[in-house]
Amino acid sequence: MKKGEDVHRQPFGTGENEISRDSRDLGFGAKVATESRLRFLNRDGSFNVRRTGTGRFGTLNLYHWLLTMSWTRFLGLVLLLFFLSNVFFGLLYSMFGEESLVDTSSEPFTNILVRGFFFSVQTFATIGYGTIHPVGFLPNIIVTLESYYSLLANALITGLVFARFSRPTARIIFSDNAIVAPYRGISALMFRIANSRNNQLIDVNAQVAFSRFCEEGGKTVRKFDLLPLERENVSFFPLAWTIVHPIDESSPMFGMTAEEFSKSDAEILILLTATDETFAQTVHTRSSYKAAEIKFGYRFSTMYNPIENHEPISIDIRKLSAIEQSEIVIGARAGGN
Repeated sequence: MKKGEDVHRQPFGTGENEISRDSRDLGFGAKVATESRLRFLNRDGSFNVRRTGTGRFGTLNLYHWLLTMSWTRFLGLVLLLFFLSNVFFGLLYSMFGEESLVDTSSEPFTNILVRGFFFSVQTFATIGYGTIHPVGFLPNIIVTLESYYSLLANALITGLVFARFSRPTARIIFSDNAIVAPYRGISALMFRIANSRNNQLIDVNAQVAFSRFCEEGGKTVRKFDLLPLERENVSFFPLAWTIVHPIDESSPMFGMTAEEFSKSDAEILILLTATDETFAQTVHTRSSYKAAEIKFGYRFSTMYNPIENHEPISIDIRKLSAIEQSEIVIGARAGGN
């Protein structure tokens, strides 16, 4: 790089055979960067890529799968395991006939399958009311095996529940759209974020990259540029944060129209990292905006609620994505005059 050359105009990804020593593609790889027409990041932060050839169980990570699934699916899976386990052991008890399980209650279960199921529930949960008890060597062997199985199952489920509760995650809400709005005599790319939880995030860092196709050397290549922000870090994040990239002459977005954004398959890639004050651990989240999700000539509506005497400042999260037509027009192009 020559002395005085603007570092922000240097591409972070080029054609497959033109990746220089100082260029990067943010980790997607040259093949994905040059040939993919899908968005790199979905709005929920997941990647639009697949890996094949590893076999059905080659990529299976049971622990990660159980930790990251929704609570509804996790609790449903635990309930299914509990039910099927008791059905299985209940069938084993019933194989030895009605004499293998004696029911001394005032209203005994006449069906051996039902009796075996409920005795298995009592054994699995270590309840042991005593009205149903096994008789004979083999039924007691099954009780011993089920007790050992339930000991392991309950320990594993308890550990998973604790791990799910103690795993720090960030739940950041992104505005539905990014906007190109007037900003200090020029234009700027903006989007808003807010913390949807009551926990406090500190030392929040934002990294925003701009991806698009462009013509270079007679070929269509994809370039990645890290966008300089008005502020890349905030120490405290109690309300909301409007992240701003000024579109000046050094910006790779300078002079681009909405049509050019769409034609170049532009995408704004966002990575946020922060420290969760509750766990004192680093959390992160990702998202992106495609060209159709970037609005020109708009501005964000205020999120602040009216302030009464002696009341704290507050915002309405429901207005995070609220935008309105801008009264000031800075030309038809981003950064234009």
